[in-house]
Amino acid sequence: MKYFSICIIYFFFLSNHLFSQSIDHWETVFFADDIWKYRVGNSEPPGNWFQNNFDDSNWNEGQGGIGYGDGDDNTNIQNTISLYLRMNFDIVDISQLEMALLHADYDDGFIAYLNGIEIARANIDGDFPTFDTTTPADREALMYDGGLPVAFTLSKDKINQCLQNGNNTLAIQVHNRGIFSSDLSSLFFFSVGVNQTVTNYWPTPNWFTTPFLSSDLPIIKINTFGEQIPNDPKIVAHMGIIDNGPGNRNYIFSDSLNGYDGQIAIETRGASSSNFPKKNYGFETQDNQGENNNVNLLGMPKENDWILHGPFSDKSLVRNVLAFHLGNLTERWAPRTRYCELFINDQYIGIYILMEKIKRDDDRVDIAKLDFDDNAGDSLTGGYILQVDRFELGNGWNSPFNPNHFFVYQYPNSDNLTTTQENYIKNHITDFEEALASSNFDDPDLGYQNWIDVGSFIDHLLVVELSRDVDAYRLSSFLYKDKDSKGGLLNAGPLWDFNLGFGNADYCDGWETSGWNFDDPNCGNDQPFWWDRLQEDTIFNNQVHCRWDELRDGPWHTDSIMQFIDNQAITLNEAQSRNFERWQILGNYLWPNAFVGDTYEEEITYLKNWTTERLIWMDENMIGNCNPVAITNLDKQNSLTVQPNPFLKSINFILSKDNSIKNGVVKIYDSLGKEIRYLNFSSADILEWDGKNKNGKEIPSGIYFYSFSDKTNIIESGKIIKM
Repeated sequence: MKYFSICIIYFFFLSNHLFSQSIDHWETVFFADDIWKYRVGNSEPPGNWFQNNFDDSNWNEGQGGIGYGDGDDNTNIQNTISLYLRMNFDIVDISQLEMALLHADYDDGFIAYLNGIEIARANIDGDFPTFDTTTPADREALMYDGGLPVAFTLSKDKINQCLQNGNNTLAIQVHNRGIFSSDLSSLFFFSVGVNQTVTNYWPTPNWFTTPFLSSDLPIIKINTFGEQIPNDPKIVAHMGIIDNGPGNRNYIFSDSLNGYDGQIAIETRGASSSNFPKKNYGFETQDNQGENNNVNLLGMPKENDWILHGPFSDKSLVRNVLAFHLGNLTERWAPRTRYCELFINDQYIGIYILMEKIKRDDDRVDIAKLDFDDNAGDSLTGGYILQVDRFELGNGWNSPFNPNHFFVYQYPNSDNLTTTQENYIKNHITDFEEALASSNFDDPDLGYQNWIDVGSFIDHLLVVELSRDVDAYRLSSFLYKDKDSKGGLLNAGPLWDFNLGFGNADYCDGWETSGWNFDDPNCGNDQPFWWDRLQEDTIFNNQVHCRWDELRDGPWHTDSIMQFIDNQAITLNEAQSRNFERWQILGNYLWPNAFVGDTYEEEITYLKNWTTERLIWMDENMIGNCNPVAITNLDKQNSLTVQPNPFLKSINFILSKDNSIKNGVVKIYDSLGKEIRYLNFSSADILEWDGKNKNGKEIPSGIYFYSFSDKTNIIESGKIIKM
């Protein structure tokens, strides 16, 4: 089967219509293998070919599907770039119809018109493409190989707009990737949801499933008013969010737009992901005048810049969410996320992740605002956000130490930077690279430690290495710098784009649970040299090891990570089947996956097994050494007694009599690795915890974890159970 094509879908007017009557049953008005009128696209058809009153008496006639090459064609035609189809049909009474579905199986793209009004489009650009327009990419038909057609929904309002009692016409232009393509397919079905017990049409196909009308995830509905969503610039659209809260269902047509109801500006986004049929989108929330409108979306802090990420290469649907969760557990900002189901122009697009965009903001990357007139003194020194990525993603410069990596001006972007500001941050980064490349790079006074926040680089490295993300150092990698008066050190991060992490990539050894990303022989040459160079400093390596031990004994405990993955799978359990029915990618090998399961459960199992094995390998092979100086004579297993365990109301942490650590601390973590309480021994030998979190609320029953440290090094950790 060929690689899936680009598939940009536009559809109908967004409706918050309340069903006046429920759907009694579904019937199919016509089938793909009925008799169609058709015209091979050797030249431009008459301008009104798609109208209801067009005379198609001189067109060819044949049984659908009409095409060549796939074995799904009842009427074979010669190789062509385009094919024009018409189906005339009767509707008895449109008042009996509550919804309609156009099911399409096609190769490679199409536009469908109902009585002259465009109702569906896939993988073809242009308002009225000419007969010789080719599709942007291949798209393989699915039904001949056991797959299902894609469903396009017509709401009640759209039915009233497009259909009429009596004679109607569905007109479709199908386009190919090129004249030398080996196949072209055109299979289309039209079905209606009837609100009465009457039967006027035909039983639905045996593969037909009733479209879903509600979700246990928030629902986002976007209306582009018939416009295509381009890569750039953004277009104005309307967005509505239905979010009735945890445990409550969200109804597509009958619920109010209680999460957001207003204007947005939207565009597609992404580099390699732009070739996937499931697109990613960036959008701004706006007021009616088109100005930025900071709002809370799905419980996240107010902002106006947002991302709708559509996992396609990641069949688990959770890898980005998992990576950001791990990042947040290091107490560094990573984008917040919420799962939702997305509709664009009433067409179901699948599971998406609404997430925060990397941006300077008090609740995001909290650095100083850099204005256009900040060109001298301390004001010039921050804040900046840079991205290490492909040169085509924006203006910036190539590193003089490795031409394979490119620094992009992320904030402010190049349009809002003065030449003085551009030169300052470029020279600053170059000076850092020179210090790191020098022979005294590890000197405390002259080396890299004067340029970077070492802790941020360590935390970034550990998330990247745990995920073994093949792109993380060399692409979609970020740095930021605040003003010198606020520290002024370069910070690694925030984290971004981990779809190909956690064993998901079939290149750069991405499937291996062993080995280090920073010295990967396949993709390492494309990475900034920093990560390799830092490994040459024993002090840095020892700090990495100590930080790893701290995270593993607390928030990154294996049980916590597995629980988090399980929780995401439970959250997605209902919606994932709809998503994969829409995209039909489970069980099919699609670049760049190292593994594709036959079921969603297999995907989650693979993710958990791979991550567990990776944790074990890193535990056993962590760089550096972490030897707590203050407890060299302490038996770690006997340093602390914890009782009673399990406990009902309170639990005691008791220091051993020969323990020299009298000012140690105990941290309590929930099952997902989030710190919920911090306790200090001071001079006491017994520390009682009342079973309450840092907000004074009693914790629920369940499994928790603790770590005991001397404020620098983890001495002991373990599991406790609240009854």
